[in-house]
Amino acid sequence: MVNDELRHELLARADEDQRVRKAAGERAGPGGEIPDDLAREWTRVDERNTARLAEIVSEHGWPTRSLIGDDGANAAWLLAQHADHDLDQQKRFLDLMRAAVAANEASAVDLAYLTDRVATHAGQPQIYGTQLRPGPDGRLTAYPIADSDTVDQRRAALGLDPLVDYIAASLQR
Repeated sequence: MVNDELRHELLARADEDQRVRKAAGERAGPGGEIPDDLAREWTRVDERNTARLAEIVSEHGWPTRSLIGDDGANAAWLLAQHADHDLDQQKRFLDLMRAAVAANEASAVDLAYLTDRVATHAGQPQIYGTQLRPGPDGRLTAYPIADSDTVDQRRAALGLDPLVDYIAASLQR
């Protein structure tokens, strides 16, 4: 049975996460710099969400599809994805989510994004090419990718578009 209270809480936290990021994008300067007030709010939101997600996983384990539905599980992933300020906690979330995916209780695509996020923040090459950054010429490029010759095969296995298409689509956002 779905825990509606927990589901709604995670959805609200994910909405807040996206609201502050959208506001930052709209108010970013020409070099991408975010106004100080929004940068502080962004940090506060991420820290609060990470702390709460840590409490939730301590009580329930990883928030699974069975516990909070597909949209709630996606919201939990988003909070983990944005726990960059605490790499150790983000790695813990990754391990828990990996087990949930193995049990078909979380999205393999979401796991791919979190796997790459943790790898890039740990200074390691990513696996699926989901994490992008501006290159020397200002154009989006993927962070380093392990075994880049076969990245599109790994992406296709999860239903992700080829890397070149993903980068092109990211430019349209």
